[in-house]
Amino acid sequence: MPDDRDALWMARALELAERGRGAVEPNPLVGAVVVRDAKVVGEGWHEGFGQAHAEVNALLAAGEATRGATLYVTLEPCCHYGNTPPCTEAVLRAGIRRVVAAMGDPFPQVAGRGCQILREAGLDVIVGLAEVEARRLNAPYLKLLKTGRPYVHAKWAMSLDGKIATRKGDSKWISSEISRKRVHALRGRMDAIVVGIGTALADDPMLTARSPGPRRPVRIVLDGEGRLPAQARLVQTATTEPTLIVTAVECPESRVRSLQALGCEVLSLPSVGGRPNLVGLLDELGRRRMTNLLVEGGSEVLGSFLDAGAIDEVHVDVAPILIGGRQAKTAVGGLGVDRVADALRLAEWKVERAGDDYYLHGWIRNDGRNGE
Repeated sequence: MPDDRDALWMARALELAERGRGAVEPNPLVGAVVVRDAKVVGEGWHEGFGQAHAEVNALLAAGEATRGATLYVTLEPCCHYGNTPPCTEAVLRAGIRRVVAAMGDPFPQVAGRGCQILREAGLDVIVGLAEVEARRLNAPYLKLLKTGRPYVHAKWAMSLDGKIATRKGDSKWISSEISRKRVHALRGRMDAIVVGIGTALADDPMLTARSPGPRRPVRIVLDGEGRLPAQARLVQTATTEPTLIVTAVECPESRVRSLQALGCEVLSLPSVGGRPNLVGLLDELGRRRMTNLLVEGGSEVLGSFLDAGAIDEVHVDVAPILIGGRQAKTAVGGLGVDRVADALRLAEWKVERAGDDYYLHGWIRNDGRNGE
């Protein structure tokens, strides 16, 4: 049975795993700690897609001290050949006596077999310590694995009265500089960033990370009629920054060809109410193994994702200002619900100060298992 010291070392492994966020996807985030005689002798984490796994890095750091030691790892060790050899073989060669894993790996080629191999070799194997935390850590990986669709982050900045712009469309800047810096860091961990054509026309955004992060997100515009002009900054930079324009199948072919000639990729999807089908988009992004998708607006796009039940996590900056105006846009449009009792509630959330703003970060689903 695990004890308090086991919980301490597993907490450290989870902390290490977080360092790989943005660099390892679509692989899971994994951290590992090797402990012998109540002392840490090796640590490691999965540092990048295609690179050595966390267990291997921790075992290498420990050297000969692995003999008779305990390995704490946030995910069941793999037992198959992929981009790297099986971690189970490395664990056995290292002479590890005991393995404590936070959770099993539902990846079909593992799915309990990694732990089985270790047990059959005589190792003491414990699974389930800090499983809730481990599932939260890897909710995007778990959702992609289960549903074939990316994990959806919704982000917006709003005034205290819930407005994202004035009645004339001005929105610069509702959030503070500190808040905007955090958003750029978030962008740098995403596979793609989505906005609607209304936002693209009104703000002429670049949708890039101000400080480059571990990922280079694809910029996606939901543009059913292909209205994005050639002079838009998204189009002007399409040859250097990946840009995907999602149109409805009814979009004139001449507009599609024009956007393609300027370097944009165009994806035509069946329409729902004149707009590209979101479920079809999510399925396509999942086929491309995109793991994290950031939806930045505007109001109707955020509302469409909410109506589709597709939002997994929210990032909201609330500024201490009042904008007012019945025609000023609220943060989330769409159809919404008929009764407050039917509202989508956050399963967990936290609030922190960000300059003059408050940053609310919340999760719709606890652990990635309910990602339908």
